[in-house]
Amino acid sequence: MDPNRWSNRISRRRVLQTLALAGAAAALPLSFAATTPPARRLGVALVGLGGYSRDLLAPALQLTRHCRLAGVVTGSPEKVPVWQETYGIPDANVYSYDDFRRIADNPDIDVVYIVTPNHLHKPLTLAAANAGKHVWCEKPMAMDAREAEAMVQACRDNRVQLAIGYRMQHEPNTQRFMAMAQQRPFGRIVQLRADAGWFGWRQGADDAWRLDAARGGGAMYDMGVYCVNAARYATGLEPVAVRAWDETARGEIFRGVDETMRFTLEFPDDIVAQCVTSFGRNLNTLHVDCERGWYELSPFQAYDGNVGRASDGTRFTAQLGEKPRMQAEQMDQDARTILEGRARRAPGEEGLRDMRVLDAVFASVRDGNARVRIAD
Repeated sequence: MDPNRWSNRISRRRVLQTLALAGAAAALPLSFAATTPPARRLGVALVGLGGYSRDLLAPALQLTRHCRLAGVVTGSPEKVPVWQETYGIPDANVYSYDDFRRIADNPDIDVVYIVTPNHLHKPLTLAAANAGKHVWCEKPMAMDAREAEAMVQACRDNRVQLAIGYRMQHEPNTQRFMAMAQQRPFGRIVQLRADAGWFGWRQGADDAWRLDAARGGGAMYDMGVYCVNAARYATGLEPVAVRAWDETARGEIFRGVDETMRFTLEFPDDIVAQCVTSFGRNLNTLHVDCERGWYELSPFQAYDGNVGRASDGTRFTAQLGEKPRMQAEQMDQDARTILEGRARRAPGEEGLRDMRVLDAVFASVRDGNARVRIAD
């Protein structure tokens, strides 16, 4: 064997192992890392009481050290008694969408976490910002980049923080991939693949809006944003152009929204990302090809942590533990940015960049799969 080739392999492995150890230390859940109780915990109101709030965010808030579940906002008053009984939420901290603006007068609530269908993200963010409350907003950030820009500006004008619920950017192995985009342990990145989807989707009371284009339905909004964000953080670059194709195999279900979207992102340095998102296939892989090897996470957007491997034998094992630990870590990190003035991992500007890509994807489909440049 060529001794130089062996030396290069050992060197790459050491870089990867060093990144893995550093990532594990840096991303250790705050509930484990902290040794003294925080001086103050932020009061969080969940806006929208669907499955994600009920099954993940509310339980996760019971695990956080720097924030707490203080209130709820819902358009379904029949859900309120169960939430109040389970979490001890007082009447004064329960709001409907109609009286949401009264939250400005409630000092017990510092942050509103918007977990509604996509078309409500902008109006609720603007209302919360004008009420002087910090905003955490689920992905995708908005219906388009113009809405996202208005959200960023409203929070800036009212001097409140805006963070987007990109839970993956708080996950240890994802953070390692973000570091590797800068370190390039296998040399220049040549291409990557990002696939996100799930099969067997069935319409339910909480998620019927995913079939409605006017409310932000379809695979691209729901799952495709994972691919876009992954392609960006895995390269450390911003895409310059896209070409997209939509497919619908079950037209009786998906009427007016995309069931599957395929799109190719062009990056600087001749890097290409091939992406697929679908409500008709189980997909969950981020694979990066480089000059001298490859690495991947599969799954790359799991609730209980991502796992993966690299071409030199390095393994990436799950770090955070069972769900909803990831959501707890995300909210604790975002709370600390408010309490301690730290930089946010996924600010509103991060969501805005993804919305510009989504705008270009939809434009490409409308223009017959044309190549569309992505706005700066």
